[in-house]
Amino acid sequence: MRFLGGLLLAVLVVVSPSFAEEWKLDAEKSKIDFVGKKPDGAHKGGFKTFKSEVKADLENPQNGSLKLEIDTESLWSDDSKLTEHLKNPDFFDVRKFPKITFETTGIDASSEDDVRLTGKMTMLGKTVEIKVPCKASIADGAATLKAEFKLDRTKFGMNYGKGKINDEVEITATLAFKRP
Repeated sequence: MRFLGGLLLAVLVVVSPSFAEEWKLDAEKSKIDFVGKKPDGAHKGGFKTFKSEVKADLENPQNGSLKLEIDTESLWSDDSKLTEHLKNPDFFDVRKFPKITFETTGIDASSEDDVRLTGKMTMLGKTVEIKVPCKASIADGAATLKAEFKLDRTKFGMNYGKGKINDEVEITATLAFKRP
């Protein structure tokens, strides 16, 4: 059961209509944070508002899917001036691009709690395939995906400060789901 539970959590979305079960995002227990670095320092930030659509099938977790939509206006950082700069056209351009989306195209849940999500992320009008390694857990009718990975901002056209600001941004995400 632990193996199936881990697979379910990692997948948390399945398209088989006869067995698919939708899980609800637990926003209070979920978060998406990032750390941007430069040679002389780092800044923490994240997004306060996002939603996710998930369906899960314990029998065929590899058929799962996950959709995530992030509200870029909800961006925060550890410095108020930086937050405003991150929202302008140099970085996230939140007026022109109010959403960041991710949708799985594949799920590899071959071990008890290690899951790799492959999917398409759209940010700043550019869609890039990314791979997201996750740790999955399930207990008491709740499932959690935890991911830590690096994302190259320049692949999405976010080139401000290139050479002075690291291209790779460290992402830490926890998505908690509960049965309806």
